[in-house]
Amino acid sequence: MNMHGYLRHIEMLNSWDPENFKTLFFSGLRIGRLKHSMREALADWPEVFRIDAAGIHLRARFDSFEARTRILDEITTALVDRKLISHRHGEQYPVTHSGRERAIATIDRAAAPYFGLRAYGQHLNGFVHSEEGMKLWIARRAADRRTFPNRLDNMVAGGLPHNLSLAENLQKECMEEASVPVSIANRALPVGVLTYCKETQVGLKPDTLYCYDLELPADFQPRNSDGEVADFMLLPVSEVARLVSETDEFKLNCNLVVIDFLVRHGIINPETPGYLDLVQGLHEKI
Repeated sequence: MNMHGYLRHIEMLNSWDPENFKTLFFSGLRIGRLKHSMREALADWPEVFRIDAAGIHLRARFDSFEARTRILDEITTALVDRKLISHRHGEQYPVTHSGRERAIATIDRAAAPYFGLRAYGQHLNGFVHSEEGMKLWIARRAADRRTFPNRLDNMVAGGLPHNLSLAENLQKECMEEASVPVSIANRALPVGVLTYCKETQVGLKPDTLYCYDLELPADFQPRNSDGEVADFMLLPVSEVARLVSETDEFKLNCNLVVIDFLVRHGIINPETPGYLDLVQGLHEKI
C-alpha cells in the first residue's frame, strides 16, 4: 500500500502561507483571512472596514445579523461588478469565527474563499456489501461543472447553506444528486468531520466536511436529477483505494473522504507505516 499516495492529497489540501494574508476581524474575533489584493479592494469602503497593523476590522456599527449580511451582500455585488469576484452562486454561507451555529452574518457562497471564510459541506459514502466484497458508488462530475469537471466524486456531496439544517440539506443533496429517497437517506450514519485549509489563487479555503456512510440495498441504482453528475459507477473498494492512491481522478477534497472511509473500515490500518500521519492529517486545525 502506497501511503505517500494518500498523504499527498492531504498535503495538497493543507498548503498555505500565512504571509500572504491579513486577518479579517469582527468584534476582536477572526472571521476570515484576506489576500492582499482583497484587502486593498476593501479599503475602498472605509465606512465599513477599519484597517490597522493587525488586519482589517468590520466596524461595530453594523450591529445586527441583518445589517452585516446586507452590507456584505452590497460589497460582494460591487466586487463581482468589478470582476474581483468571479460570480455569484446564489446560496448563502455563514460568516463565523467558529461553528456555523455562531454565524454573525451570511455571504454568497462564491465569495467565501475570497474572504477566507470557514465553509461547510456534507459528503456521503454510498456502499453495498456483495458476494465479491464491499463496493462503493462513485459519481463522475458533469463536463459543465465550474470546478473539477469530469472528475470523480463521492456518491453525494454538496455545500451546506446557512438556512438549512444538516438533516434537511443531506436529504436535499441525496435526492438531487442520486435520487435517494428520504426513507433511505435517513439511514445515513454521521461518521465524523474532516478539516483542511488550502490557499487558492483568489483566497483561502478553511473547509469543514461532515461525513456520512450509507449502506444501500444491492438493487439500488443512483440517478442524478440536478445535472451535476454525468454517471455513477459501482466499484470494488480496492479499486477506489487504488484510484485515490495512484491517480488524481477524484475532485481534491473527495480524496480525503475516501481515505477516511478506508481508515474507518480497516482497509488502511494501524500496521501500515505512516498511519498516524495520515489519520492526524485528516483533521488539520483551521
